[in-house]
Amino acid sequence: MTAVKSALLVFAGGGLGSLARFGISLATLKFYKGNFPIGTLITNTLACFVLALTLYFLRDKLTSADWIRYFVVIGFCGGFSTFSAFGLETVKLLQDGLYGFAVCNVLVSILAAVTILWVLIR
Repeated sequence: MTAVKSALLVFAGGGLGSLARFGISLATLKFYKGNFPIGTLITNTLACFVLALTLYFLRDKLTSADWIRYFVVIGFCGGFSTFSAFGLETVKLLQDGLYGFAVCNVLVSILAAVTILWVLIR
């Protein structure tokens, strides 16, 4: 696969992942008004779930179908997950003195991501 084709697949997948993240953020803000960054938690957890499902169900095809890795794993999941937002929101919780929420955000986010991936791809 050429570098241009790989880049286009990452670009397309990343754009769709970013739009999905934006949609979840809008929906979350509509239904949740609390301090906990639930939208980012949902998005990151879903991104890990999509990644795990892809690796589980398509593991045999990942070596022969490069487009899956570029489009889904690197592009979509990379555009969909929000580690930078996770970091910023955790710092904001700490700055606001919401230490329990900050610790909970870190623990739940990491445990959810690792558990989903562990269960589905081990």
